[in-house]
Amino acid sequence: MVVLSLQPVQFSTPKHMLLCRPGSTGYPIRCGIAEPSGEPAPVGQKTKYNDGFFEKGFMTLFARKMKKFAAPVKARTETKEKAWWEYDYESFVDVSKRVMQGRSRVQQQQVVREVLLSMLPPGAPAQFRKLFPPTKWAAEFNAALTVPFFHWLVGPSEVVEVEINGVKQRSGVHIKKCRYLENSGCVGMCVNMCKFPTQDFFTNEFGLPLTMIPNFEDMSCEMVYGQVPPPFEEDPVSKQPCFTDISMRLSAGSIATPSSSVCPKLQA
Repeated sequence: MVVLSLQPVQFSTPKHMLLCRPGSTGYPIRCGIAEPSGEPAPVGQKTKYNDGFFEKGFMTLFARKMKKFAAPVKARTETKEKAWWEYDYESFVDVSKRVMQGRSRVQQQQVVREVLLSMLPPGAPAQFRKLFPPTKWAAEFNAALTVPFFHWLVGPSEVVEVEINGVKQRSGVHIKKCRYLENSGCVGMCVNMCKFPTQDFFTNEFGLPLTMIPNFEDMSCEMVYGQVPPPFEEDPVSKQPCFTDISMRLSAGSIATPSSSVCPKLQA
């Protein structure tokens, strides 16, 4: 609710942060991408970001919430809690990887659900349902909010037109090259720690259907608000193998198992 109230506010952009290229509306979208082109790096090359105060704040918030579910750090012992300025995106991804350890696919998704719920005030899901019933307007409005408020997590994105039940609407979000997938290099992390928990949270907690369609060839992703997601067994990602392209695995610091026909983390 706080995010919604701040949506119209314009903040000045620090000099060290670049602006993404204008979207279809003609307005620039803030992001911490540091590539000279203002676009994500080509597949096989890791995109450079220059995160600011707000981006690191979100990373710290999520990492600290998830840390209590994470396995202990190997090879070293943390003697004290990290300060907020010590967290970066790599720290956030590292915590995500440790959350996966020793947990099944379903258990990983449950952890993410608990983390998301812990960030909301009491009664927030019910209030969301009242404010945003599953209508075309609600789907389009949430798609528009996704672009500026989740760039820290997934990278640059833009609202696109989609067709749902024969109706065209601007409730799709095209993520150009998902930062989470790029940095984790893991199909299982994308599916278990992002795609299905997010779909489930919006569809079942908020009552607004959402389907996420990752593209493991170019690391892009489509988010379609208003579209009911298929069950895991019927979703094409359930048969997705690990990354096989060595350049993609090395770029992402992958924990992939390319010899497996289906990502092992999707089978447990």
